[in-house]
Formats: sequence, structure tokens, C-alpha cells
Amino acid sequence: MAHNVETMAYAGEVPWHGLGKRVLPDLTPGQMLIEAGLDWQVVKTPIYYDSDVQDGIEINGSYALIRSTDGQYLTTVGPNWRPLQNHQAFDFFYDFVMQGDMEMHTAGSLQNGKIVWALAKIKESFTIVGDDEIEQFMLFVNPHQRGKAIEVRSTNVRVVCNNTLDFSLQSDSSRRISVNHNSAWDEDYVREMLGLAHKASSEYAEKARFLATKNYQNVTLAEFLDQIFPNTGKSDDRSKNANRALEVVHQQPGAQYAEGTWWQAFNAVTYMTDHEMGRNADSRLTSAWFGQNRTRKAKALDMALEYAEAA
Repeated sequence: MAHNVETMAYAGEVPWHGLGKRVLPDLTPGQMLIEAGLDWQVVKTPIYYDSDVQDGIEINGSYALIRSTDGQYLTTVGPNWRPLQNHQAFDFFYDFVMQGDMEMHTAGSLQNGKIVWALAKIKESFTIVGDDEIEQFMLFVNPHQRGKAIEVRSTNVRVVCNNTLDFSLQSDSSRRISVNHNSAWDEDYVREMLGLAHKASSEYAEKARFLATKNYQNVTLAEFLDQIFPNTGKSDDRSKNANRALEVVHQQPGAQYAEGTWWQAFNAVTYMTDHEMGRNADSRLTSAWFGQNRTRKAKALDMALEYAEAA
């Protein structure tokens, strides 16, 4: 498997990135944990060094975080850093799955175990225009890495093209659903998320349906794509990705829905980031969920709304 994705499993249809091994549907979170190769723990261990006068000197206040199964080094942490074990992360989904609100969809490990994630499908969907269906998911990110917080996001997937957009869930502007590794894991706090996921998806549906009612002009479409895919070189020419996005607007799967609208324009961006940009599917997955393209898609949604409001 490619270098970013270490292990991965998926249930149902092949996911948009085409990575991982297929497993049986309706797995419990614990079963998905095992199938995805995530049945391991992380351990904090003291760090030592050798000097010219003494061997095995402990570095006070610093610990190596390693994987128990193979000794893989993950990161260096301080004394107050609290690991969240993979089984604890997957336990979060247990009641939701057992009650029939969700089903486990994909799970895996990135960067040799530094990032572990689980994606569950919420058993509700909505449509934008006609049969243009949006499915709802919840993404749990459990990083075994200093400086990275545990986070849960609401993720929407456009079925016709498997384009994705995720949101960091928040109940107000100052309270993100993320937990620092120096804080205690409070499951009751994080369980607010199912309601917040429904709220985030409802807001997204409202925005998407608004975009589907507003038509773009060719000039404003080009301006929009130039800002999303700027030319970073010295020339004033349009970037390669912006030119390709102009083509994709009319060629992408689902282009027949709300044709000529800002919904179509916005989905040209999500299609590019999820299916065409990057060296391979592995790098596209990493960037779409954790890197530059995640930010790019959020920016595209905000800008498309601004253009639509001015239309």
C-alpha cells in the first residue's frame, strides 16, 4: 500500500480513493478495528542517551511514544501527554452502531500509525436537486502525534461523484469538538456530536440548495477558480488546475444537476481535489482529510456562497 496509508479497511462499495481491503458490512466498531489492522496500543517510554562519561542517562520530562506491537516510534511527548488508545476511539461509535444510528464504513492508519481514523455512516441522507443525494458521515481522528488534537468531524459525501467536504463540529464559535492530549478524555462531552453532526449537515444542505439556485457568469466562474487554484509561478497565465477545473465544471459526474449554478462550480473544486490533484489516491486522501485540500474545499464553499449572494 502507498506510503501515507499504512493499513485500511472498508465496508460496502469501494470508497472514492479506491484504497484498502474490503470487509463484511455491519461490523461492530471492535471488529472494524481488527480488520483495519488497528488492534494495537501506544506506550509512553522514557528516553535515554549515552555520553562519554555515562551510558543510559534519562532525559527528564520527555518520553517516546511507541507502538506496542513492533516498537514503531511515533512522536516525543511530555509527562502530561495522555494517549487515547485506538480501542477507546472506536468505543465512541459503539452505542451509535448498536442502536442503528450509524454503521462502520472505513478505518485505517496513516504515516506509520501517527494518525488513526474511523469513519461511520450516519443512516440519513438528503438531496439537493432531483436525485443529487448527499450522504452523511462522522469522522473520528485519533492522532498519536505531539501537537495534534483528537477531533471528530461531520463529513458529507455527494453520491453521484463521491466528492467530500468535512466540517469541524462546533456548538459555538469558541467550542470546537476536539480534545487536547493533555486533557482527560471526556466521552460525555464528545457525545454531543451526533446532534451537532445533524446540525452541520442541515446547514450544509441549506447552503448547497442556495448555491443550486444561483447562476454564475463565465467571467465570475473564471475569477472564482483562479482564486481557488492560483498560479504560483511568475507568469500571469491561469494555473493548470484552474484550467482543468473550467473543463471539469461541465464534465464531472453530476454536472447535469443544477447546471450553470454555483453548486456545479463548487463541485468542480471538490471533484478536482478528491479525484485529480495529487500524485496518487493515497496523497489525495491525506490532503482531502488532513492537508491543504481540506482547507481549499472549505474556502471554495465560502467563496461560492459570496459569489452566489452577489449574483
